[in-house]
Amino acid sequence: MIQLTRCFATVVFLFLTIIHQSSAADEPTITSYNVLSFGAKRNGVSDSTQAFLDAWGAACGASADSSEIYVPKGRYLLGAMAFKGDCKSSHVTFRIDGTLVASPDYRVLGQANNWFSFEGVTRVNIVGGALDAKGSALWACKLSTETTSCPNGATTLSFTNSKDIRVEGLMSLNSQMFHIVINGCQDVLIQGVKIIAAGNSPNTDGIHVQFSKNVAIFDTSIKTGDDCVSIGPGTKDLWMERISCGPGHGISIGSLAKDLEEEGVQNVTVKNAIFKGTTNGLRIKSWARPSTGFVQGVRFLDVVMLNVQNPIVIDQNYCPHNLNCPGQVSGVKVSDVLYQNIRGTSTTAVAVKFDCSATNPCSGIRLENVNLTCRKQVVQSYCMNVNGKSAGTIQPSSCL
Repeated sequence: MIQLTRCFATVVFLFLTIIHQSSAADEPTITSYNVLSFGAKRNGVSDSTQAFLDAWGAACGASADSSEIYVPKGRYLLGAMAFKGDCKSSHVTFRIDGTLVASPDYRVLGQANNWFSFEGVTRVNIVGGALDAKGSALWACKLSTETTSCPNGATTLSFTNSKDIRVEGLMSLNSQMFHIVINGCQDVLIQGVKIIAAGNSPNTDGIHVQFSKNVAIFDTSIKTGDDCVSIGPGTKDLWMERISCGPGHGISIGSLAKDLEEEGVQNVTVKNAIFKGTTNGLRIKSWARPSTGFVQGVRFLDVVMLNVQNPIVIDQNYCPHNLNCPGQVSGVKVSDVLYQNIRGTSTTAVAVKFDCSATNPCSGIRLENVNLTCRKQVVQSYCMNVNGKSAGTIQPSSCL
């Protein structure tokens, strides 16, 4: 197991080394495009959407080895934008020293699926800056009992069908919906990112990954109202290290089994993470429905829980309102999951809960050196339809 983990870490290191290096032996030619030159206004009032799209068109269409779109200090009012691929420039960087802001009227952005959408791009970097989606008014609308006419809202930053992507030093504030989505991508690095939204903000997942491979998330702080990181079907080779989560709903694989035909999740590692006051810590969740999906090869290593409601949980009986769950059985097969060096405090008595499928029991579940306590109650473990083993110091007592 240790050799496999070290091997995966080596692969991630090599991947990160490669994407940090230029593909050419000589220094590349870099052409810079300042958004002010395209008519952007940094007063936070004048709409600069077209100026940013024109800057992208120039940078993407440039024949230089590398192009840079520079956003100086200031506040830039922006609507929904889609940046499409097939660029002549082999490498495009957004270097942001300013703050990009959405309209204070949530309906302006709320009808769009995404605020900033990158589609079919290769070798795109986003460095620095802040994205302020001003989502609090939409959250209030959704939380209100007096209206049902709220728009769904927009994801702040989305990458679809793209590769060789790097997001570094970015701050995402008050997203209407998800903050960052990685969908159908490969070779993605997210590093030094800060995500901030209120603890009661609905559907504001910090980072969502699905149908993607070779994704690495490092040194990232997430405070939000939903999952800090959510992992959907088709995710392979995902590495997360030095992650701070809370408030939020933890790091979740799932919900899976939304569809009958569904790709699996495999080779996911969480290392050196801390959860503060979250509703969940490390969670694997699937609907109680038939599915071809699976979860395998998951490593949760060196994790601290501080006042977490459900520190360790596998829930394969997820079925809100008991609707559309024939037989109340999940078809998702969960196997080869390791929890190693997990410590801290739970706010509930059941600190470890494995509630697996009756027809597809969890297998290969391992606990190694787990120490979870509860200040006011004796901690417990709960096991249903699960096979595994434990080693080292285990508290609460293992039910495997």
